[in-house]
Amino acid sequence: MNTQFAKIFIAIGIIFIVIGILFLLNIKIPFGKLPGDIVIKKENFTFAFPLMTSIIASVVLSFVIWIVSKF
Repeated sequence: MNTQFAKIFIAIGIIFIVIGILFLLNIKIPFGKLPGDIVIKKENFTFAFPLMTSIIASVVLSFVIWIVSKF
């Protein structure tokens, strides 16, 4: 098995552990409520497009994968 996949799975596992700890401590993460996120509310309709949240998540995940690939 390729060791690259093993490292990626370990990094993903660590990310899930950190997120789980944040949920246990009731720390609110403002996903979907950042400046740049698009929310349109009408009478019976709500459209949410978390643009800035998606960009930040992409940058963080790219950085984590880059760090894992260095090892």
